[in-house]
Amino acid sequence: MNKKTVRDVDVKGKRVLVRVDFNVPIDKNTLAVKDDTRIREALPTIKYLAEHGAKVILVSHLGRPKGKDPNLKMDNVAKKLEALLGKPVKKLDDCIGEHVKHELAKMNEGDVCLLENVRFYAEEEKNDPEFSKKLAELADLYVNDAFGTAHRAHSSTAGVAQYLPAVAGFLIEKEVAVMGKALTNPERPFVAILGGAKVSDKIGVIENLLGRVDALLIGGAMAFTFLRAKGYKTGKSLVEEDKVTLAKEIMEKASARGVKVYLPKDVVVADKTDDTAGVVKTVKAEEIPDELIGVDIGPETVKEFSAVIKGAKTVIWNGPMGIFETKKFSEGTKKIAEALAEVKGVTIVGGGDSASAVQKMGYANKITHISTGGGASLEFLEGRELPGIAVLQNK
Repeated sequence: MNKKTVRDVDVKGKRVLVRVDFNVPIDKNTLAVKDDTRIREALPTIKYLAEHGAKVILVSHLGRPKGKDPNLKMDNVAKKLEALLGKPVKKLDDCIGEHVKHELAKMNEGDVCLLENVRFYAEEEKNDPEFSKKLAELADLYVNDAFGTAHRAHSSTAGVAQYLPAVAGFLIEKEVAVMGKALTNPERPFVAILGGAKVSDKIGVIENLLGRVDALLIGGAMAFTFLRAKGYKTGKSLVEEDKVTLAKEIMEKASARGVKVYLPKDVVVADKTDDTAGVVKTVKAEEIPDELIGVDIGPETVKEFSAVIKGAKTVIWNGPMGIFETKKFSEGTKKIAEALAEVKGVTIVGGGDSASAVQKMGYANKITHISTGGGASLEFLEGRELPGIAVLQNK
């Protein structure tokens, strides 16, 4: 990565504003943090800054507050961070203004404090220059370590860098290094597994990967649009009718480039997409009954996909193979996670549903890199420059 990181600047005695991604799942009743993965991912940067004498000022959003939602305050996030960090974390009741400045003035080197939810201000998501300026007034240096929001040009992810020297934290450095190498200089064979509901969400990714991968495995609901493009009947499965021609073009382009595209050979079909499904059976991909819905990849597909995955040296996975939240339809996703865990090379899971599937199934420690940002990792895999990274200083 050609961007400066916290290692490249002197932080001692400086007030350092760090944009972290503490947008963690919260228990509806107790408001306690249910999964602290994103907080743990930020620890290396926070510890480094504190140990090197910085006054560490953390800022994040939590959820989608419409105004100042008391249920989305950062208090419990601060408590969780304090426990993980093993040192006090002071939580402030606002993220800009005189009171905040006054409190920050009391900080000593190595202290850590957390500002209130930055999305309590509508100006944040509008990337309002005045709001960005108010955030910038709190610090001498800006560090972006929130890969999960790096694809958004908001005040705390991009705007503030107009007014402060800006560098990357270790998490952003890691995300960009691992995914960047996979895209520019992968060990081969390089295989991409794409799933999830819609082709439209992944068009940019597919087009960027076609020139780079050796094989493309397509599962999830988006596979039905491709099966339709092959002339198969897809029953009541989710098909993006307006993308069928595009799916056909993608397959032709892949073939012209020598990229092998694997589609499901068999699929699990059901009469409903949740636990109440009475009919659940496996059929050949070209024999989906009119009244049933495709909900997962079948065992033959799992076998073929797994063989391709295990033979790879670099694998990128984005999007589940079926409706994995429903136990009956989670087998395909589970088996793909299993195959991925056995790969000897570099394995990357691109955030979102596939990341939670891998974690839920207990394979997280066998994967080289699980991205913390669903949308950000998708845009990165599309080859787009992310606003929150573009604004950082070059080395």
